[in-house]
Amino acid sequence: MSYLLQPLGVGSLKLISRLVMPPMATAQSQDNGMVSQALLDYYGEKSAGGYFSLVIIEHSFIQLAGKASHQQLSVADDWMIEGLRELANVIHRNGSKCVMQINHAGSATTKDITGGIPVGPSAVVNPRKGGIPHELTRQEIAQIVTAFQQAAGRVKAAGFDGVEIHSAHGYFLNQFLSPITNKRTDEYGGDIHHRIRLHLQIIAAVREIVGQDFPILLRLGACDFLPGGTTIEDSLVAAEAFETAGVNIIDISGGLLGYTVPGVTEPGYFASLAAAIKKVVSVPVILTGGITDVQEVERLLADGKADLIGVGRAVLKDSNWAKEAVAHLQSN
Repeated sequence: MSYLLQPLGVGSLKLISRLVMPPMATAQSQDNGMVSQALLDYYGEKSAGGYFSLVIIEHSFIQLAGKASHQQLSVADDWMIEGLRELANVIHRNGSKCVMQINHAGSATTKDITGGIPVGPSAVVNPRKGGIPHELTRQEIAQIVTAFQQAAGRVKAAGFDGVEIHSAHGYFLNQFLSPITNKRTDEYGGDIHHRIRLHLQIIAAVREIVGQDFPILLRLGACDFLPGGTTIEDSLVAAEAFETAGVNIIDISGGLLGYTVPGVTEPGYFASLAAAIKKVVSVPVILTGGITDVQEVERLLADGKADLIGVGRAVLKDSNWAKEAVAHLQSN
């Protein structure tokens, strides 16, 4: 979960919330992925008071083959829409907007979770899970594009205010982005332009179904921090292409190693990546990673590292963090 902050003016903050991934995902949906009362209560508590202008819901699977973990939230079927609408309504009643993150785990799952052999761009070992996936055919890739599109349509139908496509933390789209997991020799593999071809197809498909006025966000694993992996130079090219394709906000995080940076413990783990990407795009850029104090938020914003700052674990531990942050700013 990350909670994003954007300054409105002297002494005040506009707070934006997002919960995105394991291990910080709630795992509070029903066994079949439907919204549970526990999930409604959780988001009701976190968005209470309207301190967050936007809540981005934890990553949710677009088809069973892409389910990452037990009790993960689902956007894979039309009969999920009613429960998702309840979730959106809870957040809207508290005065916040809400976006849902949609995801496919690719090879970052197990047969125990999905009931089948995990899939991926290439039949290579997943760096985090260890298994070797089934290498997708072009026809199977096209089916996944359709699954992303249909999931985005359900998000809009449920009354959410936007959708975020997940391409970070070693999941499916991150696997296509990274040369470590993408060894394809067809149009989906090779240089960075080919490795983001699938991203661009999914962005186009999502845009087609949600229309021109519905925000699309993309969470980008901007660097693998591994030899032979995705580099910031790759991600500069990718970010420009995503903006051109119609992405409205780019959300920076890590690649195959997840949401940490080796050897970096200071607040704003991905600050150098976000700052670099911010220079080549005109859409807002989000920065997260180890930020726990509102003064750290202000410093990162003042230094121009990003347009929005994510505060995660602090809010996960304390639902009053945002309220207290605003009170602190107003008293100074």
